[in-house]
Amino acid sequence: MAGRFLRVSCRDCGAETKIFERASTAVSCSVCGATLARPQGGKADLSGSTIVDVLE
Repeated sequence: MAGRFLRVSCRDCGAETKIFERASTAVSCSVCGATLARPQGGKADLSGSTIVDVLE
């Protein structure tokens, strides 16, 4: 199955951004610089963010 895009919220500052759920590189918040997602060989580890919406 192909990956989807997610709208996530940064746990540190609350800024929202769109990311690919199978990110192959680390994704940082454009506002505060916190790490939102880390690659994990499949679906990204979203330890620094909260999913707001799944974009189909």
